[in-house]
Amino acid sequence: MPQGWVKGIVAALACAAALVTGGVATAQQEEPARVVPQDRAEISLSFAPVVKAVTPAVVNIYTKTVVQQRQPVSPLFNDPFFRRFFGDQLLGQPREQVQNSLGSGVIVRADGIVVTNDHVVKNATEITVVLSDRREFAAEVVGTDERTDLAVLRLKTDGADLPVLPLGDSDLLEVGDLVLAVGNPFGVGQTVTMGIVSALSRTTGGGQADYRSFIQTDAAINPGNSGGALVDSAGNLIGVNTAIYSRDGGSVGIGFAIPSDLVRVVVDSLLSDGKAVRPWFGAAGQGVTADIAQSLGLPRPAGVLVNGLYPGSPAEKAGLRIGDVITAMDGHPVADPSELRYRIVTAPVGGTARMSVLRKGAPLDVTVALIAPPEDPPRNVTRLDDRAGPFGGAEVANINPALAEEMGLPGLQRGVVIQRLLRGGVAAQVGFRPGDVVTRVNDSDTLTIDALQAAVRKADTWRITFTRAGRSTTVLLGR
Repeated sequence: MPQGWVKGIVAALACAAALVTGGVATAQQEEPARVVPQDRAEISLSFAPVVKAVTPAVVNIYTKTVVQQRQPVSPLFNDPFFRRFFGDQLLGQPREQVQNSLGSGVIVRADGIVVTNDHVVKNATEITVVLSDRREFAAEVVGTDERTDLAVLRLKTDGADLPVLPLGDSDLLEVGDLVLAVGNPFGVGQTVTMGIVSALSRTTGGGQADYRSFIQTDAAINPGNSGGALVDSAGNLIGVNTAIYSRDGGSVGIGFAIPSDLVRVVVDSLLSDGKAVRPWFGAAGQGVTADIAQSLGLPRPAGVLVNGLYPGSPAEKAGLRIGDVITAMDGHPVADPSELRYRIVTAPVGGTARMSVLRKGAPLDVTVALIAPPEDPPRNVTRLDDRAGPFGGAEVANINPALAEEMGLPGLQRGVVIQRLLRGGVAAQVGFRPGDVVTRVNDSDTLTIDALQAAVRKADTWRITFTRAGRSTTVLLGR
């Protein structure tokens, strides 16, 4: 018998033995309990009733944006070498070009109010909204809030009846809850996907994450879903889909939605004030680490340690002190500064908030007034001339809580902010940028424009301290 045949027979016998052994082991195992459907209702369980109730209020949004583009007079001038020496001189006359994009939205009021993402309608010159029943309406932007990536539209319906999707309470969500995502991914048409809530209070790490406490879901969300609905199993809107984590532009099972509690306050504010107005707290804090918790005698590292108070702020007036640890707001536990900021911005302006605090290990409650950020001191926007030395050609403003909120500056930031720069002006030439906050010139604090100008005029050389992107820098300049 050939040697190859012998090896084949041995291998076959080994496999047979393994099958017999596996069969014996399987026979000895207890069969899992299996239950068959008992009636037709259990066989036909479906989300179809929820989908039918939800989808009419989820809309497709088509936008047109006119942009100015300048093309090179010759393809040769695309070469970076030529552009380096000749710059825009090689470009032809500006030409208008229309860019089309699409997204999703949700009708939240019967009078034609639609909520969507700011990035869906940003800079749009024409907006068309299409319902699931194929009705089309022109829309206008009521207001936008870039910091939360939300926008409110009003449909021009001439009194037509519209379906509405009610806002739910996102605070009732728990990890593991079933959710449906509705939108228009890739422009293929209205689509429904299902998943679960995979995490809460998520941030994406972007520059505006301070106001974003996202719902994370594994329901498939793709480009075109932005502004669409995330609904619970009862058909309530509990989030507005806004972003995905992806390396190639497609869904990988990590999507993010803006909680409905935040959507509600932003929509109400945009409709009443034309802009998003959020409560001003006037305190800064840091997360409680394990070392901090141990030093303060806390049972676990959670809460916000107050490390700064704005003079005359609601936090200071309420009696908060540096060293206090905020553990909850209105009964909601606060784990870190991001969660505290979220709780504050989802509270209505004009009311009060009850904060649970630990002070030297002893618990107490404080009541904080929820007021709009004040315009104090007045902004006093000023264009500085050559007498302002290194700040000549800069348009500056006094920072107050309202301006700090608009620009996304730290809540306790004080000083003079550079808003614009005259092209070719002294300030632009020495390297200042819009957004820089000047806090000190030589030995003088520059908390107002008057103080800045006085400090500059009494010297010929200047040691200037300013903040850029959260980092403080000191430079020495002279005439």
